[in-house]
Amino acid sequence: MEQITSLQNPKIKHLLQLQTKSSLRREEQQFVVEGMRELIHCIQAGYELAAVFTVSYDDYIINIQVPYLTMMPSMPDVYEVSGKVYEKIAYRGTTEGVIAIVKAKQHSLSILGDAISHKPLFVVLESVEKPGNLGAILRSADAAGVDAVIVCDPLTDLYNPNLIRSSIGAVFTVPVVTCSSEECIAYLKEHGIQILTAQLQDSSLYYEQDMTRATAIVMGTEATGLTDTWRKAADAHIRIPMLGRLDSLNVSVSAAILMYEAVRQRKSEAHK
Repeated sequence: MEQITSLQNPKIKHLLQLQTKSSLRREEQQFVVEGMRELIHCIQAGYELAAVFTVSYDDYIINIQVPYLTMMPSMPDVYEVSGKVYEKIAYRGTTEGVIAIVKAKQHSLSILGDAISHKPLFVVLESVEKPGNLGAILRSADAAGVDAVIVCDPLTDLYNPNLIRSSIGAVFTVPVVTCSSEECIAYLKEHGIQILTAQLQDSSLYYEQDMTRATAIVMGTEATGLTDTWRKAADAHIRIPMLGRLDSLNVSVSAAILMYEAVRQRKSEAHK
């Protein structure tokens, strides 16, 4: 295992650039995963690791290298870094002393082939730009058993470190697609999946809408909501009742409410 003690090491500089530059992540099709839990989800999802950087922890070999790295077709390069170097490359202190550079995957609509064989539940997000919100939605999507999250016209990349961290690895456990709104609408209509847009105008209460059939719940940004492209494509418009003085919820909270309404309806339908 090669040891790295200098912050000027080219491998450390490269890792730091991948953390901060989305253009480099896109160009090299690589990204950074920090933390034991996130890395385990990443490996279990079939991602290939290019390199692993670890502090000299005895439990590293037991918890990561033996049961998880051996699941991969080939072993990545492993580097032991000093505490000073790890403090520089780590976003947070409680990451069990492990950070990896990972090879990206493709996220096209073609990965949804298995999901459309039943009555899928998709969450569609138009131009959501805050990594923390997208990460939180992915966590809820994992918990609710959503078949996929489709990010249309994305304003943040899926491998933003803040997104991975806020999703606690759900970006790896939930199928995620990126595409244009037009591509998504065409796909949903082709496969007979109803489009429910979350909006205040010209809408009915969300729990009055049947979500037991194949459904895509579509949400926009908190600032501007959905564009007319989605409003016109919708089969129905739904809203969450706002009983206070404000007129909106955080998009991740709204998404969780709507996802679990679909879960409730589907569980009730199954027990009839």
